[in-house]
Amino acid sequence: MRAALLEDLGHGNDLTTDAIVDAGAQASARLMTRTAGTIAGIDAAMLAFELLDPGGVRVEILHGDGAQAGAGETIATLRGNARALLTGERTMLNLLSRLCGIATATRVLVDAVAGTRAQIVDTRKTTPGLRALEKYAVRCGGGGNHRFGLDDAILIKDNHLALAGSIHEAVTRARAGAGHMVKIEVEVDTLEQLHEALAEPIDAVLLDNMTPAQLAQAVQVVGGRVITEASGGIRPQTVRAVAESGVDLISVGWLTHGAPSLDLGLDFQS
Repeated sequence: MRAALLEDLGHGNDLTTDAIVDAGAQASARLMTRTAGTIAGIDAAMLAFELLDPGGVRVEILHGDGAQAGAGETIATLRGNARALLTGERTMLNLLSRLCGIATATRVLVDAVAGTRAQIVDTRKTTPGLRALEKYAVRCGGGGNHRFGLDDAILIKDNHLALAGSIHEAVTRARAGAGHMVKIEVEVDTLEQLHEALAEPIDAVLLDNMTPAQLAQAVQVVGGRVITEASGGIRPQTVRAVAESGVDLISVGWLTHGAPSLDLGLDFQS
């Protein structure tokens, strides 16, 4: 948040606000939803005001993280130094709108697969520097987290296989280099590759860009021996059919790189 504020303020200050608003002026404002959605990251977003005026802005949160808010609802009220509120407004809204958008998109998919065994999870396709917050927003929307980084699990993808030469060789090398607590997942594109992967000591298979019918076949082949994860081009219109194939996880990259921001506004009281 400090870096985001500095990006806006540069090496100076808020020229417009400082010229128009008295230094000691107080103001009240309401944080409003323009469209309905799921709230995420509201405490993190409010750090903008804390950094500008430590302890000087009082915030009452009416809809916390994970809550559903309708269009036109007040999700928080703010009272404090008017300059701090005006200067931090856009930085706060940029972050909060982004995180709420991710949570809202996640909730749409979670609701779409309700009643199936599938869990919606994210990927590493996150905004540089915001991964922890964006993955938190996915959880606020009812989803789960895939890997947080390259260092917490092994995922052998097509490019790894191209360099290793085969699934067997890639898994052998990975298993030799990983500790006993580290899980190994292999990405497969075909049922033939799936059979190859299942012959190795792995924990999960990523079924990439398969149709719902192919996924159902893959789930039958796996027979519960490892975790099954569907990925690739999944959208709200297709996610239910993917879930009904019987997969355990559905990973969706666009939750964190393509979900639209939620429309929010900070309305000042006269």
